Amino acid sequence: MIRAVILDDELKGSSLLQHKLQVFSKILEVVSIFNDPTKALSCIVEQQPDVLFLDVEMPIMNGFQFLESLGQFDFEVIFVTAYNIYTLDALRANALDYLLKPVDHDELEKAITKLEKRINGKLELRKMDAQSLKINSSRIALPTAEGIHLIKREDILRVEAMSNYSVFYLINQPKIIVSKTLKEYELLLDNPNFFRINRGVIVNLDYVVKYRKGDGGQLETIDGAELEVSSSKKQLLMDRLFS
Repeated sequence: MIRAVILDDELKGSSLLQHKLQVFSKILEVVSIFNDPTKALSCIVEQQPDVLFLDVEMPIMNGFQFLESLGQFDFEVIFVTAYNIYTLDALRANALDYLLKPVDHDELEKAITKLEKRINGKLELRKMDAQSLKINSSRIALPTAEGIHLIKREDILRVEAMSNYSVFYLINQPKIIVSKTLKEYELLLDNPNFFRINRGVIVNLDYVVKYRKGDGGQLETIDGAELEVSSSKKQLLMDRLFS
């Protein structure tokens, strides 16, 4: 199922688009609607959507400024606007499509078809990439500018996102920085011991020494690091830690 988010400062515009997207409910689900770009900025990455339907003209920040403020993201963007003067900017932003309001059904259907193909292609590439980097069940390969590091899974303490890079913290070894996003390593770290506690950190649960209560809570690992847990991940983490 494709997970979609809508960001449009006009309630009427976002509601109308949600209604038109219901035709594609077998393959697409609208998981959130935002009418305030600042609120969307703090929530959207945590929700890990596959696509963002984004208005251009909004108060506080426009659609392009929103993407710049967001920094790293790996979802597709479809602009939905009443203005046809931003097509070049949309191309520069690597948008999947550019739809004019009022959104035509046929144009929306073409965009969804394109979206489905793009997402399926990305999934296939990730699977192929994950398979090519797997050395065996106990090790993975981390390509860097210096070469390829062969790392035992059991030596991985945690992995943290750093812009478009991932930082591997290891037991009794220097950290390794790899030019791939954290989401890509979720496919490689498919061992039950690894858990993504928030949008920026995957933790090896074998090295957790303490859990502190809170909204989402906080984990302390064997190296003394204190890591915030997303409230949406709390219950699943509890099941993994204490079941």
